[in-house]
This record gives sequence, structure tokens and C-alpha cells, in this order.
Amino acid sequence: MSSILTAVAWPYANGPRHIGHVSGFGVPSDVFSRYQRMAGNDVLMVSGTDEHGTPILVQADAEGVPAQALADRYNKVIVGDLQQLGLGYDLFTRTTTRNHYAVVQELFRTVYRNGYMVPKTTMSAISPSTGRTLPDRYIEGTCPICGYGAARGDQCDNCGNQLDPIDLINPKSRINGETPAFVESEHLFLDLPALAQALGDWLNTRNDWRPNVLKFSMNLLADLKPRAMTRDIDWGIPVPLDGWRDRGDKKLYVWFDAVIGYLSASIEWARRFGDSADAWQRFWSDDAARQYYFMGKDNITFHSQIWPAELLGYNGLGANGGEPGRLGKLNLPTEVVSSEFLTMSGSKFSTSRKTVIYVGDFISEFGADALRYFIVAAGPENQDSDFTWDEFVRRNNSELANEWGNLVNRSVSMAHKNFGEIPAAATRTEMDVALLQASTTAFDTVGELLGRSRFKQAMGEAMRVVSLANKYISDTEPWKLGEDRERQATVLNTALQVVDDAKTMLTPFLPHSSQGVFEALGGSGVWAAQPEIVQVTDFDDDVEGVGAPAVRDYPVITGDYRNQLATWERRDIVAGTRLAKPNPLFAKLDPKLGETGPEWAPIS
Repeated sequence: MSSILTAVAWPYANGPRHIGHVSGFGVPSDVFSRYQRMAGNDVLMVSGTDEHGTPILVQADAEGVPAQALADRYNKVIVGDLQQLGLGYDLFTRTTTRNHYAVVQELFRTVYRNGYMVPKTTMSAISPSTGRTLPDRYIEGTCPICGYGAARGDQCDNCGNQLDPIDLINPKSRINGETPAFVESEHLFLDLPALAQALGDWLNTRNDWRPNVLKFSMNLLADLKPRAMTRDIDWGIPVPLDGWRDRGDKKLYVWFDAVIGYLSASIEWARRFGDSADAWQRFWSDDAARQYYFMGKDNITFHSQIWPAELLGYNGLGANGGEPGRLGKLNLPTEVVSSEFLTMSGSKFSTSRKTVIYVGDFISEFGADALRYFIVAAGPENQDSDFTWDEFVRRNNSELANEWGNLVNRSVSMAHKNFGEIPAAATRTEMDVALLQASTTAFDTVGELLGRSRFKQAMGEAMRVVSLANKYISDTEPWKLGEDRERQATVLNTALQVVDDAKTMLTPFLPHSSQGVFEALGGSGVWAAQPEIVQVTDFDDDVEGVGAPAVRDYPVITGDYRNQLATWERRDIVAGTRLAKPNPLFAKLDPKLGETGPEWAPIS
């Protein structure tokens, strides 16, 4: 049994999540974690809402509410959406907890003590109309390196180079379109050049990553510069240093604190739900443990460069040396699993541009598994992919309803009608044995692909078994075997066994409907565990500086996944198990939906 950390990107608590968001961080991470649990591994899946930084302030100003009130509201919305989607977090928490503040400040102090935080005067971008500092990501202009016209103030998504806002040609504020003013300001910078050799040595060992992620990450090494880890902002975690901690206008950079959330959430999980308060260490300190980080491609920089650099600095493994802090030596990522963008009619999903389909709306009308299936089967695993209602309807009807749903329905219905139970098999023919063998072999094939985060291929292999079973039923025609009860029983037993196998292989992708198939085959109990929402009370941890959050209650996602019945292996069906008439697994959608879209997301 291996210890596996599934670290899932933290969604901003500045609005509901849309399906583009969960195609990158949500569904892939859950598919991976569900498979690893079924394979017998010890999995810790953590994340939460990211509640600091200017995006929260900008939205709070737009709505006329305090930043914390805005974060509280959208934290509840996001928690509800992700729980309905079936994302099996061991802990989904938030960054405005005293536990998180304390862990972030511990890492900052140690990285600073080890010599990897250096003071530097820089030019900060200021909004002339408000006097407020503009964050790097809220400034856009032309990249001075490649000429890309929509580069951000922290990096260019076209060429991948790190930038500063003042580097941009014709910079503009994304908030109101004005040209920013630049003023001198002192900040503390993460000394990436001092960590460059260690970063390069680590990246050179990551030869099994997705090629697009590894290439992008390696390109970042060519031009490493110190990067500011503090900001001129009044909303965030205080800087735990003399001369800084009591300043209301200086806070830690949101991207310094957000990635530390993976660690602070693990520590919070251990304190709340682990078998001991130190249980987090088997995912972070054990050399045999593995760590997988899931996100969209716009976050690669922070997970293959900034976060590993923070960890190396904390461990004292850069050019300046040093010693680990009180948490001990911490593991770097095993893999950064990044997806490309899910687009809509060729445009990136964007709430500001009204190009958006919200997760909650989608699930309410079509169910969680229909969305999960589309994201895996047609989503942006290795390249940008476009969501269209026409393609969604086609896949739902032809693949989920006609292929998988029909296989389950007609197999169980015929067995129920003719025997009332799972019939016993007699002597199997070569055709029967070949189908069972193909299904058996698929466990290894699908499992190997899931273990390497090749979700689309894994889904394709599982659905190939479904297609083989449908062909088998069409070829054997069990509805015509009423006078040969022994042969009819054998065919239906064979078909039901493969239905059960396919249900198991599809469980990581379709946990809700797989529970239904389990019950349709006479099973009782929890086959695929689902997450639940629990109210907890914050810890009263010591935090330095002004602006620490008060102790309060908040919702988290957690779940009892270790006691589910699902395992990654064939489960022999039991002859004589009573069967009831099954309900349809997936509803077919009106083809007109593909032309119009639903009322809440119409095609214009």
C-alpha cells in the first residue's frame, strides 16, 4: 500500500465555479483518487477555497460587501457544487483559517531564515483613480519577448516567460482599462536564482510527466529571476517579520500562501479526522509517498516552479544551504498533472465575458455523472477542447444512454424477466470465455492508464468492454433462447458478470450511476462513497501580525471512503441473487437541446 497525496488546485471564492474550472482541477483529481483508493492505496485528497488577494477585493467592491463576507458566501456555494459533483475530498477547507495562517507563516519564516527571501525595491503598479495596488494578474499588455497581445503582468501564457507589470508594452488595468502608474515599493522576493540548480536537478528527474507540462516547466528555468512574495494590499496573511507584521498595507502574496494550502489542509485533516495529529507526515515526509498536483495549464508556473522552490528553500536545499523548519523535510511533487482549457465556442470560459456554464446549474438539470463523463471523454486532457451542447447531447445519448445504460438495462431486465435472479452458468462456449477474458484483461489496462493520469484512454478502454458486451448480447440473442434454458442462463450470467466488471472500471468516472448498477445487480451497502458537508470550528492557533481571522464555524467537505465496498478487481457475481426490474440508468436528451441549449445557457 502506497501513501498518495492528491493536491487539487484551490478555486477562488469570488463566484460560483463553471464547468471549465472543474474540467481542470476537479474531475481529473477525483477520478485519480477514486482509482487509487480502489487499488488499495492510502489516499489523501485536499484542497479548499482560495480567499486572499485582489480578485476577492475587486469582486467585494463590485458587490459592496466586505472581502470576508464575499468569501464566506461563495465558499458555501463552491462547497455545495463540488460535493454534488461527487469530488471525494478528505478535506476541502479554506485559506482564511488560523491553521492556514500559522502554517504559511512557519514556511515563510523558515525560507527567510535559510536565506531565500531577499528585500528589494521594485516598481509597483497603482491604479491612478483608486490609489490601490494592482496585482500582476490584473494588468495586461503586449509581451516584450514574443509580442503576444494579452500577456499578464506575471507571465506570458504564449511564450511562458516570467514578467513584471512594468515590462509590458502598453499595460492596461483589467479592472477599469486605465493605464497604471508605477511607484517604488519595498518587497521580499523569493530568490529563485539561488534555487535554480536544485530546481533543475529535480525537474530533470521528472521524465514521466505529460510532455506539454514538462516542456513548459523546463523552459521556465532559462530565465529565473527573484519573484516578489509580498504585496501592497490590506487583505491577506501578515508578513511575520519585525517591521512588517503590524503593517496593514503589506501582506504575503496570495500565490505564496495558496500553494501552501496543500500542506496546511493536510495538517488540518490530520488534526480533525486523522488517526493522529501527525498523520499528515506519511504523505509529506515519507520518501516512498507520492504527491500529484491537479490544475489547469495557467497554474503550471506556480506548481512546477514557485511551490517546489518554496519547499526547497524550506528544506535548506538551495545554494544558500539551511535547515528544515519545525515541520521537518517536506517532499516535492511527484507529478504536476495539468489539463488544457475547456472552451465554449472557441472562447475560454469567462464569467466577465458571460461565456459560462455554472456547475450547479448543469448538475441540477443533467446530473453529475453526465458532466463527469463529458469532461473525461471529450475534455481538455492534452489539448484545448470545445464544449458544445450538440456534442454533449450526442455523447450522452449515444454513449451513456445507448451503450452503457442500454447494456445494463437489457441484461438485468432479461435476467429478471426469465429467472428473477442472477442465473447460474453451465458450460461456457469459446465466445463466452473470450468476452470474460477481454473484461479481465481490461482491469490491468484501465488501471495502468488511470495510474498515469491518462483518463481519456482509460475511459475508452472501459467503454470498449461495454461495446464488446453489447455485441455479445446481439450475437447470442438470449431473448430467443427460451427453449434452451441452460444456454440462456449461461449467456445472461456471462453478460451480467461483464456488466459488473464494467461497473467497477467505470466507478472512478461515474460513481453515482455505478452505485445504481451495483444495486441493480442485487448489491447492498455503499459501493462508491460520496463526499459529505460537515460544519467544523476553527482552531485557535497563534498567528503573528494584524488581520488574523477570528475563530469561527465553516463548512468542509470530507467523507468515509475507506469503508466503501469498491475495489479494483473482478467481483464474482453470485448466482441466485434476486433481481428487480431496473430503472433507466441515463435519460436520453431531446436532440433539439443541441441546437438551442437550455434556457439558462442558450446558444446565441
